[in-house]
Amino acid sequence: MVNIEIKINGKIKCIDVNPRMRLIDLLRSLGLTSVKEGCSEGECGTCTVLLDGKAVTSCTVLAFQVDGHEVTTVEGLQTNGELDVIQQAFIENDAVQCGFCTPGMIMAVKSLLNENPWYFGSSPPSCR
Repeated sequence: MVNIEIKINGKIKCIDVNPRMRLIDLLRSLGLTSVKEGCSEGECGTCTVLLDGKAVTSCTVLAFQVDGHEVTTVEGLQTNGELDVIQQAFIENDAVQCGFCTPGMIMAVKSLLNENPWYFGSSPPSCR
């Protein structure tokens, strides 16, 4: 077993993990049900979470690799009971099909906007 310290949705946890455990399995074991397993090889994006603010497929990351890092799932996007603006936009625009992969899509959009905030309301960067 390997002891890791990880910040998940704003809360620091110290956890013993098997060196072969994947991040998706760790998150599911902690009751974070928004993280779903689709293809198990990082192709579909269903299990997408934010690792230090960037999108990763949690089925391709080993749990011990996130030691000392921050992971955010859909459950961690709410602030004071209020949905994140992206979650709200998905609801208002009926941006769901069956809903299975929706959390992964929301996290991918969140990552895109973290890296390119000008997509969301501000002016695009100047070339000069």
